[in-house]
Amino acid sequence: MTRALIALLSGLLFGAGLAYSGMSDPARVQAFLDLFGQWDPTLAFVMGGAMLPMAVAWVIKSRLSAPLAAPAFDLPGTATLDRPLAFGAILFGMGWGIAGLCPGPALADLAIAPGDVAPFIVAMFAGMAVQRFVPFSSQKTKQAGA
Repeated sequence: MTRALIALLSGLLFGAGLAYSGMSDPARVQAFLDLFGQWDPTLAFVMGGAMLPMAVAWVIKSRLSAPLAAPAFDLPGTATLDRPLAFGAILFGMGWGIAGLCPGPALADLAIAPGDVAPFIVAMFAGMAVQRFVPFSSQKTKQAGA
């Protein structure tokens, strides 16, 4: 129950930050990606501003033997840059540029403009479902080779 409450509060804090900063507005994201038009650097400042709390979090993490609500840290290892990762990043970036949304802001927008973001949410979950059947995913490649 404690982990679920921490996850809920973290998600609410993240969503509130996205809403307050205006980063859940697709027009603002698209303006950030429009380098040769009406470029809006706001998103760069938000991303840059996220580095300080993350640096503090890594320092705190290095001093802890385990997180507060779990028996051990469960951090992903580093992965090599392979074709599935690059292809996925390209698809993500294309979708982000076209829709002006990515998963975090889209979920935050459910509270602000559910009708506007619903098609994106449906497509996002459909993509998650389809991903399980894609033959070139990294996980399936590793399992097939093992």
